[in-house]
Amino acid sequence: MLIKAVEFIKSSASLEQLPAPRLPEYAFVGRSNVGKSSLINMLCQKKDLAKTSSMPGKTRLINHFLVNGSWYLVDLPGYGYAKVDKKQRALLSKIISSYLFKRTNLMNVFVLIDSRLEPQPIDLEFCYNLGVAKVPFSLVFTKIDKLSRQQLENNINAFQKAFLKTFEELPPVFKTSAIEKKGREEILNYIEHINQSIKIDKLT
Repeated sequence: MLIKAVEFIKSSASLEQLPAPRLPEYAFVGRSNVGKSSLINMLCQKKDLAKTSSMPGKTRLINHFLVNGSWYLVDLPGYGYAKVDKKQRALLSKIISSYLFKRTNLMNVFVLIDSRLEPQPIDLEFCYNLGVAKVPFSLVFTKIDKLSRQQLENNINAFQKAFLKTFEELPPVFKTSAIEKKGREEILNYIEHINQSIKIDKLT
């Protein structure tokens, strides 16, 4: 997929504030500080499209970006640890859940996983909840440039082993590095494939 134009549309704090659900949406979400903003900037080739920060919990709202005038890239707040109080964490969790489980034009959720870490219960639980709700999702392993090839393979295998204790099969898996621009083409081609499938379905 060739990205010709990316436009920030709006930030929303509730479902009622979201853009009308007329176009397919692809959401990106992960634990705080997993590298989500850097990945989004890399995918869109816009350095400051999504705000990056070393402080977890930077994203607090649902951010919509219109890509090529035909689909939305959605930047969701991170889940898990963030330097906010308990009440704010509960609010963020509610915002994420209401979007993921009620947004009718959500085509796929890209769940970002830090490839440097052993399987995290909070990531596995998040995926489980998506699976139970039958929300389509993919796994995106981030920061692969920080590991040797063998370390990366070992960590991904460990996550997959833990994942398959609950699920019968793996969803699509992407390996990415915002620094080395790895995984960009694979993710964008996957989105394009889904978009094309939607168009075909409408014609049949």
